[in-house]
Amino acid sequence: MEIKINTNWEEKVLQLLSKNKNKLFKFKSIVRRIGIETKKEESILKQVLSQLEKNKSLKRVSGKYYQFSVSVIEGLSGIYFSKNGYGIVKTSDREVFISRKNSYTALDGDEVKVKIWKNENKFFNSEFEGEIVSILNRSKEKIIGRVEKNNRFIFVIPDDKNKFPQDIYIVNSKFEDVKTGDKVVVVIDNWKNIDFNPEGKIVEILGYGGELAAEMRSVILDFNLPQKFSSEIEEETNLISEIISTEEIKKRIDLRKKIVFTIDPIDAKDFDDAVSLEILENGNYYLGVHIADVSHFIKENSKLDRESQKRGTSVYLADQVIPMLPEKLSNEICSLKPNQNRLTYSCFAEITNRGTIKNYSIQKSIIKSCRRFTYEEVQKIIDEKKGDYVDDVLLMNKLKNILLKKRVKEGSINFSSDEIKFKLDEFGKPIEVIKKTRIESNSLIEEFMLLANQIVASHISKISKQKNILPFVYRVHDDPPQGKVLEFSQFVKHLGYNFDAHNISSFEYQKLMSEVKGKDEENLINEIAIRSMSKAIYTTENIGHFGLAFKHYTHFTSPIRRYPDLIVHRLLYQYESSLFSNISIEKLDSICSHSSNMEQIAINAERESMKVMQIEYLKKHIGDEFEGVISGVTNFGIFVEIKNILAEGLIKIKNLDDDYYIYDEKKHSLIGRHTKKKYRLGDSVNVKVLRVDAIDRKIDFLLI
Repeated sequence: MEIKINTNWEEKVLQLLSKNKNKLFKFKSIVRRIGIETKKEESILKQVLSQLEKNKSLKRVSGKYYQFSVSVIEGLSGIYFSKNGYGIVKTSDREVFISRKNSYTALDGDEVKVKIWKNENKFFNSEFEGEIVSILNRSKEKIIGRVEKNNRFIFVIPDDKNKFPQDIYIVNSKFEDVKTGDKVVVVIDNWKNIDFNPEGKIVEILGYGGELAAEMRSVILDFNLPQKFSSEIEEETNLISEIISTEEIKKRIDLRKKIVFTIDPIDAKDFDDAVSLEILENGNYYLGVHIADVSHFIKENSKLDRESQKRGTSVYLADQVIPMLPEKLSNEICSLKPNQNRLTYSCFAEITNRGTIKNYSIQKSIIKSCRRFTYEEVQKIIDEKKGDYVDDVLLMNKLKNILLKKRVKEGSINFSSDEIKFKLDEFGKPIEVIKKTRIESNSLIEEFMLLANQIVASHISKISKQKNILPFVYRVHDDPPQGKVLEFSQFVKHLGYNFDAHNISSFEYQKLMSEVKGKDEENLINEIAIRSMSKAIYTTENIGHFGLAFKHYTHFTSPIRRYPDLIVHRLLYQYESSLFSNISIEKLDSICSHSSNMEQIAINAERESMKVMQIEYLKKHIGDEFEGVISGVTNFGIFVEIKNILAEGLIKIKNLDDDYYIYDEKKHSLIGRHTKKKYRLGDSVNVKVLRVDAIDRKIDFLLI
């Protein structure tokens, strides 16, 4: 005879135990309290109790007593981040360790519901352990991978096995011509158990794995980057007129007769900042930083505004730009093109010869740029002391030096990470890697933008003290975590440098950056130093900027390519005009969090696209020799970064065949057992390109 399980038993047991949290119950006592009558029902109750114990809803004491598990917290939600073999869920106020068996089918970045309890086993440095009970929102609807096909089955092997460890079984595919090795996009149809392969369908073939076009397209899809603007957004954009009315001009300070110009990279198309400089009668400098007034054209809560907020930032891949705004706005109406009337938001500052700000004002304006300079053109004027607007350029460079000296004196850190760009052929393939050289004119615009951002943030903080606290977007950089600083200190010590980990200050970093300037290991130490720090983020809470040593900082100067800057313009104007702002602090917090997240996605996508292009370039250089620097040492080999290409590859330890090498983790070195030859982090070496794997995006080197 089939016994029906009373579905209320589990609930009754938990009610009984939760009402008597400190009391211990024997099995017979629970039987009596719940009203169990037969032996078969007792057998089923034991299964219920076993399941509740497994779920951490109750615990057994001394093997024969049952007690309510007060440590269980039901129904928390957070974001799941996958690690090597385990994961963590970050909720609003804690981090929860998730073992693989308790991860349900969660993927990296998914929003999940989690049940948590005290982490008694201490597998992970977390107070809590948990189990994912449901997926609230998938971070990725599409998975990128390569096809494996035989006569009976089709599987897709995901590109990122760390974040998606399971191969995907293709149930049906409309692409009958799909073949082994094709890079494809898959949508998951069915997956309820992590121990079984998910089922899915192929929705797009990107090309053959390893081919440049397929790999670059996979970067866009893998980071879920928007590929084009919808017809609705394009229609709304097309309704925006570039004609500036007389009424609008009357509301603004007219700077069209002033000497104002832009300085940008040679390949720039969106010019969102222009500068002007005069000497006042008292001998002080009068600097004007004029920023494209994007907020005039994009109305709050319009479709275009919501799309810009969603994108968060423009993304600069190795071969293309994915803009935050449609081209009509970013490259035309808002762009501060020469000899065109353009609406701007201007920050003016009166500055002494010591770099002190005596007065400032922030006003809506209209300009007409006299000239579009490239950095190289301005540098030539600085070097040769002749050219267009030579007096203005030289005066700006003089002020730049004053501001830079003052900023460094106050503790601001100047990192100088190397960057590259690619010269492409007619098919979009790299034929040359060009290492960007930082020149004096780069820092000219940088110093002026830093000053304007600082003034705007300081201004809002000032008026916030006079009135009620005003919700605002700050760009903040918290103090570095102590643990990471200690690791960094030990790292540079083995390279022969001192870094006081117990006196964490921007001056300590600044001193080290000065010491390594021009050395082979400069770029490496710069990168590791940045990793030792907290990430700069957007937030409504002004905690200052550690790296810049600023008490007040925001982003005001790039509203064409960053949504926080657009919000800053909007709020600044509303507060200055005593207009009512209907944006809540909760909404602003959400915008800050999303913008910070989108910024990190953009950075990661840009790096990955660079890696794809570097590998494509090196396909034609198998067997060629390059100078490099050791960027990593492990028990399985040496990572080397080619100096002029910045591509990183591995020398496998098995290919170091002149000795048996032992890994010294503390000294970040491989040391020969017999020869005592040492390969350590930061050493310069010469390598030969042995193999390039465009599918797994890996490079193998041989030491020469």
